[in-house]
Amino acid sequence: MTATATGTGTPSRPDVIVIGGGLHGCSAALHLSMRGVRVLVLEKDHVARHASGVNAGGVRQLGRHVAELPLTVAAMALWHRIGELVDDDCGFESHGQVKVAETEAELATLHARVAELRALGFSHEEVVGRDELRSLVPAIADHCVGALVSRGDGAAIPFRTTFAFRCKAIALGARFQEGGAVTRLARRGGLWSVETADGARHEAPVVVNCAGAWADRIAAQVGEPVPLEVIAPMLMITARVPPFIKPVVGATGRTLSFKQFPNGTVLIGGGLLGRAVRDENRTELDFAQVSVNARTVWDLFPAMRGATIVRAWAGIEARMPDQIPVIGPSGTEPGLYHAFGFSAHGFQLGPIVGRITADLITGGATDLPIAAFRIGRFAGAAGTIAA
Repeated sequence: MTATATGTGTPSRPDVIVIGGGLHGCSAALHLSMRGVRVLVLEKDHVARHASGVNAGGVRQLGRHVAELPLTVAAMALWHRIGELVDDDCGFESHGQVKVAETEAELATLHARVAELRALGFSHEEVVGRDELRSLVPAIADHCVGALVSRGDGAAIPFRTTFAFRCKAIALGARFQEGGAVTRLARRGGLWSVETADGARHEAPVVVNCAGAWADRIAAQVGEPVPLEVIAPMLMITARVPPFIKPVVGATGRTLSFKQFPNGTVLIGGGLLGRAVRDENRTELDFAQVSVNARTVWDLFPAMRGATIVRAWAGIEARMPDQIPVIGPSGTEPGLYHAFGFSAHGFQLGPIVGRITADLITGGATDLPIAAFRIGRFAGAAGTIAA
């Protein structure tokens, strides 16, 4: 494994090539490097350029799809010692996450959710009533009747987190090459040949597809087309206001992710969508939807009615039709693994998905259940949903 990149004269025979320098790609690089695997990460722009650098930073178990529950619990254990893993606390704070119920009917759905989780053996979510909700979130509007709470949840700083994984992976021997999109992937004689737009060609026996909103194009090259949808979740941030809230707050009947930073600014999001133009690396805001988010905050937090919105933006993300990611080995080619399509809620899973990927590559199996995330579940689907 001492070959050189075509036309560059630099070493290019790693054990594993990771395509994509978002959090999941950086996490895979770190966990593989921790096991002595030589890793090259290829990123078409720069690390954390898209979803991994501009999301809301929620670190939540709350409200997860049941297939994700074992992964989210395992990921949270890593988050609570994240400094040991990446030598940086990533701005992680654990003040809980709260999903507010505005009506008794919404509260009933939360009770049903907790009963479902208890039956599956999970106890991290609980329903609280009006009084406990107000002790957790004193500023909540009077009409709110209760909430679903996950007390171990929290939030971190996405850009800082992704770079912490990158830096620790580099310290352990991983290499990163940025600014060259992968244009061709082919398997020849037991090796993957990966060509990039800057004219380089790299080879390795194993490839990991962590290409985010571009991952469907990688998968299609090896005969695994998937119905990936490119989306642009929007966020906005306010000018500083006096500190008034610690947990991250969502809503049961509306789209919301609401948190205050230590400096007083308030982040508002939750998944309402702008427009992604992935071939131009840009997004367009939908101001009608931005106003919907603002109205939700107006209704739920009267103290925010005088706040000033100073900026709004959207990242480029990949969503799958069933709202859960693709994680695991290729169904068509040996030596190829996928981790993409996290559907705007993959940030918290980043640390554990990297570990799962390393488990599969170095040991052939993982101790966490990932069958629900196999790429083969989309076999026969009619291609991709274009942006």
